[in-house]
Amino acid sequence: MAHVALTLKYRPMTFDDVVGQEHVVRTLRNAISAGRIANAYLFIGPRGIGKTTLSRIFAKAVNCLHEGGDAKSVEPCGECVNCREISAGNSLDVTELDAASHNKVEHVKPIIDAVQFRPVSSKYKIFIIDECHMLSNQAWNALLKTLEEPPEYVKFVFATTEGDKVLPTIISRCQRFDLRRIQTNDIVARLKHVCEKEGIDAEEDALLAIARGAEGGMRDALSSLDQLVSFNDGKVTEEAALGVFGLVSRSALEDLAWAILKGDTASILNAIEVFDSAGKNIRRLSGELLMHFRNLAVVQALGPTSKSIAATPEQIKVLEAQAKTVPPGRVFRICDQIAEMEDKIRYALSVRTLVEMYLIRAGRVASVASIEELMKIVQDLKGDPKASAPMPAPSPELAPAPEPPPAQEPKPAPVVEPKTQTDMMEDPRLNDILGAIPGATVVGVR
Repeated sequence: MAHVALTLKYRPMTFDDVVGQEHVVRTLRNAISAGRIANAYLFIGPRGIGKTTLSRIFAKAVNCLHEGGDAKSVEPCGECVNCREISAGNSLDVTELDAASHNKVEHVKPIIDAVQFRPVSSKYKIFIIDECHMLSNQAWNALLKTLEEPPEYVKFVFATTEGDKVLPTIISRCQRFDLRRIQTNDIVARLKHVCEKEGIDAEEDALLAIARGAEGGMRDALSSLDQLVSFNDGKVTEEAALGVFGLVSRSALEDLAWAILKGDTASILNAIEVFDSAGKNIRRLSGELLMHFRNLAVVQALGPTSKSIAATPEQIKVLEAQAKTVPPGRVFRICDQIAEMEDKIRYALSVRTLVEMYLIRAGRVASVASIEELMKIVQDLKGDPKASAPMPAPSPELAPAPEPPPAQEPKPAPVVEPKTQTDMMEDPRLNDILGAIPGATVVGVR
């Protein structure tokens, strides 16, 4: 049997299979169940997070037939004729256009002509235009009128990685959905599910390395898993995954974070030396360090159970331990140093030197109290009743007020004759002053 790539074999077929886009899935489900389907939808987000997949699932959901009937379900069944044809890409009522290579007016004219005809076997005729930001202005203008007032049986779905390049007149005619990068722990959970289904022996830290290298894209994660299975003959190890992506291991990254928090300059320099000699991606290291300290700040502010922490349970344990070592203000200043380093690293000729200097500076920031912390200590001392309690006033009976001294006539100020330069040079105090200054001598006056 021919091998099927994991990206195709485990591509989501229903809304339940979609990972990390709950806000989009919920809106689409409610719209379909309530019959409030818009004329056009716009999906915006980075590569490999499910824009085209959601478009196809939406097309199947609105056109799904159950047992040959006309009843429509929010979740596509995947078994009826319409679902199978849309999944196979040969449905007459669902048209996909790749605007990256078909972006001229003559490429969108067939869509404008097809809008006039009702669907063949479905309730809706759906047009999916991928990478729609590549369409020319002339092509957009040709679609504008059709997009604004399409027939009730026509729906448009646009997908793009660069939403800022889409014309505002088009965005205003669509329901916009901003798809987010999938969190690392969600990718790890999905990879575990795939490994169980495929019988792949994979280490936990290896899956974490794959998820980190995917940068929030599920498609990239599945593709990398497929590659590593072939590379290591069915077994996926952390060492192999780190070698493919040029990443630093989780434990090494956490050790570097500990060194920064402790201000240990020697450990910071030794870690960078090891990473550089092993061929690790030093530029990528700055982004992962920034994410680590961002998660650390979230743990300090919201606790380890916050949903905004993009980390696995093992990482959260380390973050909890590190959160107890430094105040939140220092973590913010460390993040400022790493963010500044990440901004300058792209222009640096010696990346290693730049990273070393900024991480050493971050270590000093972590070990030095800020002005705010010192002021708080002073305020706490002032608030201490033992440290700031006023001395009790003496009793009038035990300590009567002293009588004021008798007034005395002011004495005239003594007349001081000005010293000559010779007298000043002979003053013995001058030698004491000049003795503290190395190389200072007294020059006499003739």
